[in-house]
This record gives sequence, structure tokens and C-alpha cells, in this order.
Amino acid sequence: MSSTPESTASALPAVTDNAGAVPTISKPQGNPPQELTTQDIIVGTGAEVLPTSTLTVHYVLMTWSDGKLIESSWSGQPATFPLAQVVEGWQKGLPGAKVGGRRLLVIPPAMGYGASGAGPIKPNETLIFAVDIVGVA
Repeated sequence: MSSTPESTASALPAVTDNAGAVPTISKPQGNPPQELTTQDIIVGTGAEVLPTSTLTVHYVLMTWSDGKLIESSWSGQPATFPLAQVVEGWQKGLPGAKVGGRRLLVIPPAMGYGASGAGPIKPNETLIFAVDIVGVA
């Protein structure tokens, strides 16, 4: 059941590193990782995200099971929220990221929306986020 980063790294979707523009995420292949998986696509140089931070971000959300783009903040203004008020996968996967950075989060269902799902997100869905850190307060 455990997987090493080496074995899951090849299964991660590719995310573009076009800073300041909408990222694209390749359609996932194979089985999703069973644990929260993060990868810095662009390493930021600004303020660091802390568990207590309020973030301003742009993000794209894709579901693993079908590779469908579910949501994107890029069509409007960036989203601002306290990190403590979002899904566990963000709370555990974003600290350490820095302003100017883009981080890939692959979030297992238990750290996302679980067995209930949410809106267009099916129950027990693995979530793929590309998150650009715009601001940290």
C-alpha cells in the first residue's frame, strides 16, 4: 500500500510552467497516488505559506478519474481565503510554497471531498490542483 516518491513521480500529470498564465495539466494516467503528493512546478521567491496564512491564489482543478477540468479561478479574480478553511489536502500541501510559485497537488479523497463528493466532484475522487501563489498574508 505504501508507495515511494520514485514510483509515483512518473504517474503524476505534467503541469506547464508558464508563470502568470493559465496552467495546463496533462490527463492523468494509471492509478492515482494513495497519499497527498506535491510537486513544485515553479519555485517561488516571495513570502512563504504558513498553516496560518491567508492566501491569494489562482488555481485549476482537474479530477483524476476522467481528466476533466472542473474549476479554474483564471477566468476571474484570484481567490483569497484562510488556508485553515479549505480542504485538508491544501492545508497540508501548500505550507512551504512561496509567492510566485506554482505547486501541483494530487489530493486523495480522504483529504478532499471524501465519500460525499461536492457539486461536480464525484464521491471518492482524487483531485489534481495546479495552484499559483499570488499573495500571502
